[in-house]
Amino acid sequence: MPVRRRRAAATIASSLGFEGVERHYGPVTALDSVDLQIGAGEVVSLLGQSGCGKTTLLRIAAGVEAPSAGRVTIDGREVASPADMLPPEKRSVGLVFQDYALFPHLTVLHNVMFGLAALSRSERAAEAAAALTRVGLSHLARAFPHEISGGEQQRVALARAVAPRPGILLMDEPFSGLDSRLRESVRSETLAVLREAGATALIVTHDPEEAMAVSDRIALMRAGRIVQEGRPEDLYRSPETLFAARFFSALNEIEATVSAGEAVTPAGRFPAPGLAEGTKAVVAIRPQGVRLRPANGASAGARGRIVSRRFLGEVQQFDVALQELDAYITARARVEETLAVGAEVTVGFDARDALVFPLEAEPVG
Repeated sequence: MPVRRRRAAATIASSLGFEGVERHYGPVTALDSVDLQIGAGEVVSLLGQSGCGKTTLLRIAAGVEAPSAGRVTIDGREVASPADMLPPEKRSVGLVFQDYALFPHLTVLHNVMFGLAALSRSERAAEAAAALTRVGLSHLARAFPHEISGGEQQRVALARAVAPRPGILLMDEPFSGLDSRLRESVRSETLAVLREAGATALIVTHDPEEAMAVSDRIALMRAGRIVQEGRPEDLYRSPETLFAARFFSALNEIEATVSAGEAVTPAGRFPAPGLAEGTKAVVAIRPQGVRLRPANGASAGARGRIVSRRFLGEVQQFDVALQELDAYITARARVEETLAVGAEVTVGFDARDALVFPLEAEPVG
């Protein structure tokens, strides 16, 4: 029987700002002129590949590292610059680390009490017990970290971070250590606690699905810079670069040439607004936007042959050979069993899942 959670106590949320923030390690630039404003009560994800600078930015927000240039503000007040650093304990910031950083020699209750040093012992115990109730773990108060599961450890770390009621919560890959079955439920519970508490949250992740599930906004990072930021649906539906599109979905990429406002490929023509005549381009088509139908004389579209089929549960994935293309086209769809390997099909494309970008050399990072 699931343990009931108590509603989280309200927090006075703070805004968080990064203005021209840079971080250099000798000749290496980890952060390059980062600008980002996070409103009070917002949940924002820093999304990107390993080494892109997202954890460095989080550490600067926490006060663990100093910026080489630029400044960090909390509620408009400067808390970090190359010349001045407000200590972490004076920033009203909570931290949840990737490895949870629980003290193995302390019980769950005493781990949560650790961040409440300003209170009396009885007050600390009461606040810690309330925080554990919020995350549904009051029954494990006397357990030690090694006696509980990974998902429970993550919730203890969250309880410890929210117990002092910080204005800002910083979370570094908080769900990466959980298996796929646990991840979704713990993520949902964590988001519920954040919403109830009303705290501002900045979450570092490399998982686009996770970022879309928990965030009001996403800041996509690459090579120390924010390359696009906005609502999850905006980044998914309207990626500004091929890099951003690749990050949120698998793609079929077909080289094209722009003619009369369309990207012309061997598989068909696609609208290419804003691209000049003769521009070399890439048409990026999500697998769910590929439509397959049994071939017959009346079917319009490119002709192909199914070369492989994989059952993925709710959908099937097909690799399709088109005579005009060297690479296979991948399709994911709910279709009948009649589309067997070797079957001749007509291939069509949903315009909503077809994106066109100029063909450019992709930078590293």
